[in-house]
Amino acid sequence: MSQETLEAKDHYVGEFERTGRALPAFEALRRQGIERFAALGFPRGREEAWRFTDLTPLTEIPFRPASGTANPAQFAGLAKGPLKACQIAFVDGRYAPAFSSLDLPPGVRISSLAAVFRDDPKRVEPWLARLAAPDGNPFASLNTAFMNDGVFIFLPKGAEFPKPIHLLFLSSLHGEAYMTNPRVLVVAEESARASVVASYLGPAGGGYFTNAVTEVFLGEDAALDFTKVQRESHEAFHFETLQVHQARGANFTHHSISLGARLARNDFTATLDGEGADCTLYGLYEVTGGQHVDHHTTIDHAKPYGTSRELYKGVLDGRARGIFDGKIVVRPAAQKTNAMQTNKNLLLSKDALVNTKPQLEIFANDVKCKHGATIGQLDEAVLFYLRSRGIGLAEARRLLIHAFVSEIVDTVKNDAVRSQIGGCYGLLMGRA
Repeated sequence: MSQETLEAKDHYVGEFERTGRALPAFEALRRQGIERFAALGFPRGREEAWRFTDLTPLTEIPFRPASGTANPAQFAGLAKGPLKACQIAFVDGRYAPAFSSLDLPPGVRISSLAAVFRDDPKRVEPWLARLAAPDGNPFASLNTAFMNDGVFIFLPKGAEFPKPIHLLFLSSLHGEAYMTNPRVLVVAEESARASVVASYLGPAGGGYFTNAVTEVFLGEDAALDFTKVQRESHEAFHFETLQVHQARGANFTHHSISLGARLARNDFTATLDGEGADCTLYGLYEVTGGQHVDHHTTIDHAKPYGTSRELYKGVLDGRARGIFDGKIVVRPAAQKTNAMQTNKNLLLSKDALVNTKPQLEIFANDVKCKHGATIGQLDEAVLFYLRSRGIGLAEARRLLIHAFVSEIVDTVKNDAVRSQIGGCYGLLMGRA
């Protein structure tokens, strides 16, 4: 372990000893989290899962738990966006009631985790850290130690929530480099249905560290459409561990939209633990300059008749780096599984780079599974054809990139979310 990595680990352990007693509830669980983090430390690049992602830029900065008071005025416009009808907002990791609006039907619960930790911690005890356990993932361990707020969503049996539930995480500009550890826990009982949008937003020039953990439990025949839009500052670090457990007939659809952050890492695992469970993943990453985005996904088919579809697309310019590492596992009992995985990448510059690794691990003999990956550039012949018809270079490039990403964008059901996914078009203008 390098001296920088060792010092970074000791820094966070020291911060926990300094501030941990003030954190609400689950003292034993938090202690387990920090002890596990102390044992693991930050990945050093020799681990297969971290071979292409260098954490040196993160470990060089001594982030501290966010403690300052943000100026609400800088977020007024963002908080009044088109998804405000059902919105729970957080500023620098803390619940912001002034930016929240929750009008809920009977039985449905959407609340700040800090309030649950304070008033009724046993309410979340059956699920908290059951999927994202503080074991082999140092970032999940770090979150478990420091979590002090986030969202608890409970959908009772048969509940149908027609409006999108918006989770708005806002980061501000502070003088001190700070860290937030938002935690999201979603429990959907049998046949419950809902749509969730999680937005992570930060101002230009903000250097901070968002370390999120999301756990989702879907009961029999429950359905959840979950969209994440990450538009952090290009100086920020963004990590999320997302774990999903699906019972029989449960349906989970996820969109991962990565546009911001200096270094972003998304770790996703879904366990299809019931017959006929269905999981669909869409990902779009649009990065430029020196940005680095890393997606690691695992879909674990544990029971028969499961279906999974996975399509991730990347658009990279400048010196940007992209990693896609996707794994589909089919257990011996998961006969009649139907699984497909695809990763496609478009490079807009000669310095952009993608490492892609689709994988299948199949232990059953009656399945339909396939995977593939492509990396390419804009077709010069098509560009020439468009320009010969009087279309300028910038517009021609924009049209081709739009055609490439629309396969993902068109699957996003919410109009307000689709309107946010325009970052790639800005990549063109500096290269026209």
